Amino acid sequence: MTKNHLKPQKAPKTWTIKRKNTRFVTRPNAGAHRIELSMPINIVLRNLLGVANTNKEVKKILHDQEVLIDGKRRKDYKFSIGLMDVLSIPKINKHFVMLLNEQNKLFLQPIDKKDSNQKISKITGKKIVKKGATQLKTHDGRTFLVKKDEYQVGDSVLVSLPKQEIKSVLKLEKGATITLYRGKYTGTIATVSEVKNGILTFNKDSKEFETKKVYAIVIEKDKPIMKVK
Repeated sequence: MTKNHLKPQKAPKTWTIKRKNTRFVTRPNAGAHRIELSMPINIVLRNLLGVANTNKEVKKILHDQEVLIDGKRRKDYKFSIGLMDVLSIPKINKHFVMLLNEQNKLFLQPIDKKDSNQKISKITGKKIVKKGATQLKTHDGRTFLVKKDEYQVGDSVLVSLPKQEIKSVLKLEKGATITLYRGKYTGTIATVSEVKNGILTFNKDSKEFETKKVYAIVIEKDKPIMKVK
């Protein structure tokens, strides 16, 4: 039982679930995201989208129709959907990206169909693996081999789905639009005014704030990459 389920009181605070009068919730399979930044499909379809009421209904949906995560069909109800992942249900023409709100809760932000064929991944690691090639590691467990040296830890890359190819780099610099996923200002979407010595200064509602650079994910550059509220 403990392998398949999790007591609600022990579940991450980022999950939107009932914590009373519920004995267990689904324990997600190990995946690319940290557990507090992801949720199993079962909970997403039941609690966030409201398209199912029971595990049995979730399994039927996954069996009968396509549910795509980052462009790939998933049938395991315990598969995790993480921060910045793209969820699509073609049959009902619904598409979403997973974000954190200012209450530090994971939620699904609706996006246009044209935006569902790409996703944003934050670069969290970088190393030279052979002459002329650099390996990038991203927050969602992806790795990319690149030849250009334009990528820095903290930048984001725009990745095509389902091919998983880098389309462009989104630099963490002045003027970039970011979302914050850790720290005091979690869930904030704002514009960078300065990045210096690991500290990021951003503007929101005509006010200036500071936070750690590592708490930010770049989601836009010169023009919106995807429509987020």
